[in-house]
Amino acid sequence: MRRFEGKIVWVTGGGSGIGEAAALALAREGAALVLTGRRVAPLEEVAGKIRAAGGTAHVQPGDLTEPEDVRRVGAFISDKIGRLDILLNNAGININDRHWDKLTPENASLMINGNLAAAAQCVTVALPIMRLRQDGLIIHTASMAGRFIGGFPGPLYTAAKHGIVAMSHSINMQECVHGIRSCVFLPGEVATAILDKRPNPVRCTASATSSRTRSAASTSSSTMRGSTSTTGIGTS
Repeated sequence: MRRFEGKIVWVTGGGSGIGEAAALALAREGAALVLTGRRVAPLEEVAGKIRAAGGTAHVQPGDLTEPEDVRRVGAFISDKIGRLDILLNNAGININDRHWDKLTPENASLMINGNLAAAAQCVTVALPIMRLRQDGLIIHTASMAGRFIGGFPGPLYTAAKHGIVAMSHSINMQECVHGIRSCVFLPGEVATAILDKRPNPVRCTASATSSRTRSAASTSSSTMRGSTSTTGIGTS
């Protein structure tokens, strides 16, 4: 029997990169996926791959920095599916003007909302569904910037990813009585489209695109290990 047969997994940022690779890997192991992201077309493409292989995928697009969008996806899972076994809190962003000499109130808000508030909002709608069954797992994609402080990722990306780690610990402290576990994995640099948001972007070539796909797929193995573990922080 496949490892995730019958499980419902909500993947945020499921249209590309680590989220896409994780969704495909989880589907191969029997999970039914709910895919969320801002752009419909990439989500539909990933869902199409899952369905073509005989799996189940639901596309629920939305801007996860907007509470109403998060509530809508949560209501879909609760009302239409009726259970949620795993939340893969993967969506995140970075920007070119990421350092203090370039940050503004607007892009500072974008960085915190996109990397911390959005993830927290997803947790708030996932927990009530999981509590009903007294079981559930939340996996957060953070970064090595969530453990170490350095200049390259930018100060607010670093601060937000530290916040993700702290949030995961708090979920374990408060929700363990409901059988809900939380873990974080902290990948190093992964060759996905986020590299294009560097101050000096990595240019996408045919060979680089192929390399990115392999790198994201390799990193998704950490997510799979997190899905079958209990709690804690993992590095990759």
